[in-house]
Amino acid sequence: MAGIWLDVLDGIARTCREHGRGDLLQAVRHKRAQLLDPTLRVLVVGEPNQGKSQLVNAIVNAPVCPVGDGRTTVLPTVVQHAEEPAVAVVQAPPATPDRTGGGALPGAVERTPVPLDRIAAGVAGTLGRRPGGGPAYVEIGLPRALLAGGLVLVDTPGSDEVAALGGAGPVAGLSRADAVLVVSDSTRELSVAELNLLLHVTRSHPNVVVVQTKIDLVPDWRVVAERNRRHLAEAGVPAALIPVSAALRLRAATVDDRGLNAESGFPALIGRLQRDLAGKADVLARAAVGLTARTVVEQLAAPLRAELESQRAEEQSGPMSRLHAAQREVDELRRCSTRWQNALNDEMADLLSDIEYDLRDRTRQILRMVDEAFDTADPLVAWETFQEWLSRSLVEAAEANHEWLAQRCDHAARRVAGNFARYGYDVLPPWSMTVPEDLVDRLPEIERPSIDRFTATQKVITGMKGSYGGLLMFGLALTLAGMPMINPVSIGAGALFGGKSIRDESRQLLRRRQATVKTAIQRHVDDFFVRMTKDCRDAARQVQRMLRDHFTALTDELQEAIVQSLRSAKQAADTDAAVRDQRQREIKLKMTRLAALYEQAQQLTGARPAPAPLEPRS
Repeated sequence: MAGIWLDVLDGIARTCREHGRGDLLQAVRHKRAQLLDPTLRVLVVGEPNQGKSQLVNAIVNAPVCPVGDGRTTVLPTVVQHAEEPAVAVVQAPPATPDRTGGGALPGAVERTPVPLDRIAAGVAGTLGRRPGGGPAYVEIGLPRALLAGGLVLVDTPGSDEVAALGGAGPVAGLSRADAVLVVSDSTRELSVAELNLLLHVTRSHPNVVVVQTKIDLVPDWRVVAERNRRHLAEAGVPAALIPVSAALRLRAATVDDRGLNAESGFPALIGRLQRDLAGKADVLARAAVGLTARTVVEQLAAPLRAELESQRAEEQSGPMSRLHAAQREVDELRRCSTRWQNALNDEMADLLSDIEYDLRDRTRQILRMVDEAFDTADPLVAWETFQEWLSRSLVEAAEANHEWLAQRCDHAARRVAGNFARYGYDVLPPWSMTVPEDLVDRLPEIERPSIDRFTATQKVITGMKGSYGGLLMFGLALTLAGMPMINPVSIGAGALFGGKSIRDESRQLLRRRQATVKTAIQRHVDDFFVRMTKDCRDAARQVQRMLRDHFTALTDELQEAIVQSLRSAKQAADTDAAVRDQRQREIKLKMTRLAALYEQAQQLTGARPAPAPLEPRS
């Protein structure tokens, strides 16, 4: 019958070895040796003063464990079969870095015999125990038929905390027990500490019994027992509860009263122990292997599951994330290239329009000032001064227009460079536009327009023409009065009309000279505007080409670096993905094998397997 569960246990050991868990492998080996041992090791635990020692005495029908006021169990007490009564204190050597008391060889322990009448002193730790030694326990041998069948009872020191179990040495450890009796008296219901103790024990042990002692002292012990069973069910503790009275058991043995013995409740407890002893090689072993498989699989699956989750997290922060970041950089550079080209075209189109408007506005202001000046001034008199002013005004307009052109080109360069700000370094071109030094030489020269002068001969002729009409008109009018045609009045009138003709002709010639000069200056300013506009357009186009070439080269450089980074990231991501996929397949295969091993172990007890905590999460 041991073949099935033994094969499963050996499979668990091989799995521990494959996973490199030497600690679990050692525990499985110990469990294998324990299950193959025909003896049934029963561990008696509980809080102090609950009747653990008296319970052991009642089971073997002998006062082997000291009880009573002032009696304290300091060392675990192992009660087993012997042909003759014998007591000894067994102590392991002191723990060393290479050896612990729990791992000492059987021949290395020290055995100190104790007289039968000094058992209490041995259990109290005051006799047979060497100071500075390792863990110790008291070993008592009795010639009892119950013990001869292979039953071994271990009375443990009282403990209020689960962590104290096994603190007195490996002999009192749960891992070495085949059955656990948790003792609680009938004077009260199970406490929170006892329920926590039961939860701890049942998680690591498949065979637990709650023994409710001292039912002879509590009349309503049945009510307490029923409440305790309810507490166990509510807490999810799979343990049976057996009420007993050690006093009635010992009294029944003394008077040989079978009825009193049945009333003590011990037949049920002893029957349970005998069934466990008989079924250790099958039922108990199967349950122990199932629990061992669960414990081992959970501890082996936990790091695998954590590694699987870690690898999934690394997908977001490892080479794959760098690949995604590089792909985003490529897309962003493509959008950046479109943005800076659009920005450069828009800036240059606006610049040409604004520069032309600025030069046109400056030349219009100059022409308005020219019109205002030559509405009153005579070109014959003010031309030299006006020519100097006009040249200076046009030079100033050209210089101001070119300065603004340089500023706008610098602004356009910075506007385009702003699209590369995310790359973290200065991308402005190493040159800047300035006002040309030969700007004055580029301006067209002002030619003096041909202006008609009012010569003396022209004045005489004009005066004679005007005086003739006045002389004739007034002479004819006076002849009607009987006066001669030529008389002082007609002569004066002729002189007056001659002067007026000279003045009118002079004003007309002045207006013609002014109109001629205005027309000539208008043509000169138009020539200036056309030439300067052409120079500005050429300069702006040149700047646009230089900016285009500069930022195109910069884009190509960035693209080359980003594409290289993309290639490296893709190669690293492909390599990492291959390694990660391979490792994930290995982890999932191990998890599948663990789940199969767990299911196989659970089938030993006929329990439905619960693979949910073992399967890898997708």
